[in-house]
Amino acid sequence: KRLSFEAYVLTSFFEEILSASNQQLERMTCGRYQLFRKEEREKFGRASGLGFRILDHYTGKEREASTLSGGESFQVSLALALGLSEVVQYSSGGTQIDTMLIDEGFGSLDTNALDHAISVLELLGGEGRTIGIISHVSELKERISARIQVSSSPNGSHLEVFA
Repeated sequence: KRLSFEAYVLTSFFEEILSASNQQLERMTCGRYQLFRKEEREKFGRASGLGFRILDHYTGKEREASTLSGGESFQVSLALALGLSEVVQYSSGGTQIDTMLIDEGFGSLDTNALDHAISVLELLGGEGRTIGIISHVSELKERISARIQVSSSPNGSHLEVFA
């Protein structure tokens, strides 16, 4: 499709990332969503082959990522981050990424989606990874026993460690 060598290599890595991401996204959405690479040429000289669309298995229709709700966007973003982490580890000849920090986004999830996202993160924690979550969602405090809670007051911030 008249791709430069650089675009060909990037497209190949992108396919791997999408494949690894889809495994995580399948767990988080009970198989509802699947990511796939856009193959059509982009307009105005933008990099072709490096965009993606969403297949919604509930409706059987494809849609643009821009049409996802806040919670769905968070799930896709988390799946892509996890997929990228997996591909980087695999491709770098033994580099292990043991720690991941996730900042917010959980507040955009409904209870069911939150349960699935936490389940995926607990699986990763069970594989020896440390997952740090920065969030204001009170339900997470109830579900995650090992945490650092920061609270502020007129006298300054205070840390409380729960092991």
